[in-house]
Amino acid sequence: MKKTAIYTLTSELHDEQAVGSMTSEFLSSLHIEFDFLGSDYASYGTHALDLIYVRTGGTEGIFLQMLPQLQAQSAKPFYLLTSGKSNSLAASMEILSYLRQHGLRGEIIHGDAAYISKRISIISKAAEARQQLQHYRLGIIGQPSDWLISSQADKARVKQLLGIELVDIPMQELLNEVNSTLANNSIPSPKEGTLPLEGANQIHNALKAIVERHRLQGFTLRCFDLLSAVHNTGCLALAKLNGEGIVAGCEGDVPALLSMTIASVLTGVSGFQANPSSINPQTGQMLFAHCTIPLNMVDRYELDTHFESGIGVGIRGHMPEGPVTIFKVSGDLQRYFVDEGTLECTQAKPDLCRTQQVISLSTPCVTSYFLTNPIGNHHIILPGHHKALIEELLREVHP
Repeated sequence: MKKTAIYTLTSELHDEQAVGSMTSEFLSSLHIEFDFLGSDYASYGTHALDLIYVRTGGTEGIFLQMLPQLQAQSAKPFYLLTSGKSNSLAASMEILSYLRQHGLRGEIIHGDAAYISKRISIISKAAEARQQLQHYRLGIIGQPSDWLISSQADKARVKQLLGIELVDIPMQELLNEVNSTLANNSIPSPKEGTLPLEGANQIHNALKAIVERHRLQGFTLRCFDLLSAVHNTGCLALAKLNGEGIVAGCEGDVPALLSMTIASVLTGVSGFQANPSSINPQTGQMLFAHCTIPLNMVDRYELDTHFESGIGVGIRGHMPEGPVTIFKVSGDLQRYFVDEGTLECTQAKPDLCRTQQVISLSTPCVTSYFLTNPIGNHHIILPGHHKALIEELLREVHP
């Protein structure tokens, strides 16, 4: 079964042969994959995206008669596809107006072939991602770090609106796993001046065991507790796990974890969870930094110590310069921020977390959001421009 289904809405007054020829020509011009189901709406609601192709005018009454059945089969918005021929756009506008009057969501998809194809692609990807999230379990290993005073989550609301289950996992469970693994492998103390790579990799293995035991698609870790408990960091483990497709966030930051998970299902990478370290309000240039970055987001990387503690293993990753997206959703899903910018360069200053990115955004964005009304500290940086895709997924949460 393909992701997209196309159903038809046609007035009996129009010649079927002429309408059929028009249909074939129009749908072929879109260059998309779909299941064409015509006027048989029995499976409506079962695809990631269901399009109602309004082929002619005079179809408003037909739609109205079908509406109770369609509502019973699906609670998703109504997407009305139209070429504009045979008064189909006028009919679509009348139908959408009726839907709006009765508190129902919908959209007319109309324009040239390139616009329609792109719009369908975005809606389809977002719909598929929402379906995927319905089965997600995300772990909170330990509590959020003490300094994240605004970065909590409303678990019930997250479950209701995104279908994601948030699972609390005691930090001691991970420490037991790490200590058991370290003891079994008899890892010697690292020599002076070297990085404890073997211990960092054991943390990776221990976290992977936790993920498998709890059937998680991702987690956030109260990672600073590892500094005193095992004299190492989770930076390398998180970088590797994100690169392996397991969403792995820092510092027990649940809103950041939710943001990374949304990014992952939409784009295939979970994103760089980073601190804004400096802002130039005049130019819109910002510096973001953190000691870990997904290994599938970088061209190359070097290993260093963890910045704040000077111990363990940190990552200095180099992402390709160019378009990026900055994203963050709040823990109660009441707010989100997304904007597009440009990664200008990567730095390697000794007085900051190891991965450092200089990113240019619009000055109004910087002053009206980051310096006035931010969603916490950490933000997620993604390669490429994905604002329209993220906004489409979150329309279900913020209609």
